[in-house]
Amino acid sequence: MIAIVDYGMGNLHSVSKALERMGFEYRVTEDPEELRKADALILPGVGAFGDAMRELGERGLDNVIREEVLAGKPLLGICLGMQLLFTSSEEHGYHQGLNLLPGHVVPFTGEMKVPHMGWNWLSFDRPHPFFSGIEEGHVYFVHSYHVQADNPEDVWAVTDYHGPVTAIVGRGHIVGMQFHPEKSGKLGMALLKRFAERCQEKVGMV
Repeated sequence: MIAIVDYGMGNLHSVSKALERMGFEYRVTEDPEELRKADALILPGVGAFGDAMRELGERGLDNVIREEVLAGKPLLGICLGMQLLFTSSEEHGYHQGLNLLPGHVVPFTGEMKVPHMGWNWLSFDRPHPFFSGIEEGHVYFVHSYHVQADNPEDVWAVTDYHGPVTAIVGRGHIVGMQFHPEKSGKLGMALLKRFAERCQEKVGMV
């Protein structure tokens, strides 16, 4: 069973319906015990980084997520949920993240339209078993800040928005997608399915 973390700031309906259409067992929950019982976690997110971390902290979910993931439980972060995986964010001040991956969330700079919204080409930045049998294509983004990962090898895929922008990150059993896979057509659903299948089969992401 995959647990979708409910902390009041995520596209719970669209993610859960996507898993339902593909036939995967899931539960939307904010109960720490349910998260501990789950085979894998999905951390969605819409809104501001600082607000999200506050909501997770007030529900006691930040520590549960860290403990479970550090113990080896697979985790997928989506949109803001991907950003929360990192060390910190500069969105409306300085905020600490879950610090599961080293790196920082920073604003777009230069003359560009913000938020970055719409369909952009997803390029697999490096060969990776996670992408086996999946072809590059367009996915749907909505974000005003982006991730600068400390370790280049943690960046699995990028898009181009006035320069390269981190689109998929991963290390071991942790994966993050800056775009919304559940809203990104066949490619997005294929990537979401790949994560869910590997969790179901208890196969690592690497």
